[in-house]
Amino acid sequence: MTEPITLRPATTAQDLEAVRTLCWTYRDFLLNASGTDAEIVEAFYPVPKYISLMDRIAEEHARPQGTILLALLGDEPVGCGMTHALDAQTSEIKRVYVTEGARGRGVAAQICTALEDQARADGYTRMVLDTSKNLTDAQRLYARLGYALRGPYQPLPPDVVDALVFFEKPL
Repeated sequence: MTEPITLRPATTAQDLEAVRTLCWTYRDFLLNASGTDAEIVEAFYPVPKYISLMDRIAEEHARPQGTILLALLGDEPVGCGMTHALDAQTSEIKRVYVTEGARGRGVAAQICTALEDQARADGYTRMVLDTSKNLTDAQRLYARLGYALRGPYQPLPPDVVDALVFFEKPL
């Protein structure tokens, strides 16, 4: 029998450091996913800006407007995901990432479902998210979880819009 995945809010310094490490691994994953993904990462999250974001991650996704979840296999951090408010009704999912060794176990679905449950409990009525057009597994996951395709929910340059897929789900 395989060890179960557990999820918990990332609130301790150790948990937040694990999330930061996972986010940096995710950034590296996107840099290598495709030339287009690398361009988007470098344009929107160059290293100095990403360092600043990681330094503020707990504040950017603070309760009660957001949350940060850490997925563990035993004591090993294997995934993360977070939300933040876009407005009083809308919560946005950010940085859902699962390590290569933990993929195929439903971890990303567990993370998304838990993020939705928390957003619903916090009074949000819809979730939005975006992902790269190249990340087809992620797109299939979001469709399977009941997300519908939609247009951009924030202003973005046209070349970036063309490289992303946008989703929405009522809560």
